[in-house]
Amino acid sequence: MPIYHTLGKIPHKRHTVFKNGKDRIFYEQLFGTIGFDGMSSLLYHIHRPTQVKALNKPKDVTPKIAVEKNLRSLRLHGFKTKPEKDHLAARKAILVNGDCAVVLAAPQAKTVDYFYKNADCDEVIFIHKGSGTLRTLLGNIDFKYGDYLMIPRGMIYTMEFKDSDNRLLIVESHRPVYTPKRYRNWFGQMLEHSPYCERDIRRPKKLETIDKKGDFTVKVKKQNMLHELVYATHPFDVVGWDGYNYPYAFSIHDFEPITGRVHLPPPIHQTFETDAMVICSFVPRLYDYHPQAIPAPYNHSNIDSDEMLYYVAGDFMSRNDIGPGHISLHPAGIPHGPHPGAMERSIGQKETNELAVMVDTFRPLMVTEEALKIDDGKYWKSWLE
Repeated sequence: MPIYHTLGKIPHKRHTVFKNGKDRIFYEQLFGTIGFDGMSSLLYHIHRPTQVKALNKPKDVTPKIAVEKNLRSLRLHGFKTKPEKDHLAARKAILVNGDCAVVLAAPQAKTVDYFYKNADCDEVIFIHKGSGTLRTLLGNIDFKYGDYLMIPRGMIYTMEFKDSDNRLLIVESHRPVYTPKRYRNWFGQMLEHSPYCERDIRRPKKLETIDKKGDFTVKVKKQNMLHELVYATHPFDVVGWDGYNYPYAFSIHDFEPITGRVHLPPPIHQTFETDAMVICSFVPRLYDYHPQAIPAPYNHSNIDSDEMLYYVAGDFMSRNDIGPGHISLHPAGIPHGPHPGAMERSIGQKETNELAVMVDTFRPLMVTEEALKIDDGKYWKSWLE
């Protein structure tokens, strides 16, 4: 999200001597992306951010693939995903390809005794249940039901929850996640027709600066290995920073729906994008207002993308027997559309209160063993009359 932001104290010029008022020089770090060409921030540490004391044995967290080449429509019961205390152990990858992974998590512990960094992927964490604080080395962001947390790759963070009943949908993307290009002008500002704008974006506020030596574990995910690095100083020792590369939050409840006289296609729901997938938000909205409009979506073929829908709340008008936490997968190559009776029920309706998150990938998704544990096994034939 290209908005300049700064917290704490920074020097007047980049790459110059910056002292604490006495004799200590702060240590500058460039936190950047895409070589030196992407978005970046400059951080100023009390201690060198490179002091590794120990390397513990890494753990292989590669998702176990059950169906590599899938053409079966699936309905997964996301709330059947087993809760875990640890918020990393709670992560269960259900659908993956070379560009991204769709992950469910039901963490129970309010806090953990380590920090986390995903060195490979940007993360989009959707909060379905729970609330708390995302603590990062660039500042804190409070989160609640309906929030998207956008965490750039390489960000050191931890999540603190207010209670033990939490449900998360996580999209890990090997490609950078941006706001859709068509919503922005050539300066990067959100345009007037965009369904959200900069004032909807919640940037980090409270910067924690912790000057502490000891043993601090940072779990780093890289190439599907979870490494444990023990650092000699607390990772949250940043006294100030500025730039464009930082975590932020956006609430699905702040997405303003686009409507028309007749049914409009899914791109109107687009919220974020990469060059390999899109993430969309279905929110309460008025239905199409042509006198003969059919509000339910028409049958359409997924030729170029797999479509995954995560149902959050409300009555999803195109589906029968769908509830919160359910996930549908409609793979590329075959058509899909409203369930029997859904099209007819939609005629004459004025509005919908549905809430859902959609992920459309441009390469096929593989189905993991974790997904089959929560698969109902019969969704693919639910269009039979």
